[in-house]
Amino acid sequence: MLATQLKYDLLMFSRELFYLVFTIIVPPVTYIFMGQLFGDQTYAGNLSYAQTYTPSYILLITFTTVFFAFGFDQVTHRTTGVEKRIKLSPVSKNTLLLSSIIRSVIITSFGYMFVYAIGMVMYDLQFHVLNFMISYGFFILLNAVLLVIASAIYSFFNEMKSALVFSIVIFQVVIFTGGFAFPISMMPKFIQVIANFNPLFHMNNLFIFVWNDQLVFDKSIFISIGYISCLVIAAFLILHFSNKRRI
Repeated sequence: MLATQLKYDLLMFSRELFYLVFTIIVPPVTYIFMGQLFGDQTYAGNLSYAQTYTPSYILLITFTTVFFAFGFDQVTHRTTGVEKRIKLSPVSKNTLLLSSIIRSVIITSFGYMFVYAIGMVMYDLQFHVLNFMISYGFFILLNAVLLVIASAIYSFFNEMKSALVFSIVIFQVVIFTGGFAFPISMMPKFIQVIANFNPLFHMNNLFIFVWNDQLVFDKSIFISIGYISCLVIAAFLILHFSNKRRI
């Protein structure tokens, strides 16, 4: 049952042009475009463009996939009556949820490999087995964090239009305050302030450190981990009360 549902979910995703553009096309194209402009520069920690922005754009694919293809789908299911029909069908709600989670992991993992391959071919990104395994393990953890946060955020929406507008706006906010377009240190002061409240900014920094084996548990790292942990706890509480309200 799960395999059939997963196959169906992946097929439906491949037919959604909106999802494909924002999750599979935009981040890699932006990664290539920005690399053509700034590929020769050196970034914080004496890192190259590939070392800095390969994990960043992998995380961006993860964000767009989880928020658009997972979080937004939950709103779609609520507003179109899919959840009610599921109760009368052989497919349980848990099966549908698990299928959506696995689908997101499969798509984001494809994005991980795709951007990694672009980095190796175009920007001389080096491949090391141990580093690859550690980075991928941390990437899966970030997937889990974003899945929980996205579920909590989209639990507040009961209309597809409002959820869609929110998704598009939050995508723009994340691009500019998450360190995906330009280093936050180069941005205006108000952007830097907003970035401190953006969990993707903290995840991005952590992922870059893990990717390049530069993770040192100093004050800034503990602040990032603590902030993300608090958001995850808050998200679990929101989901708990949201589920109780719907019972």
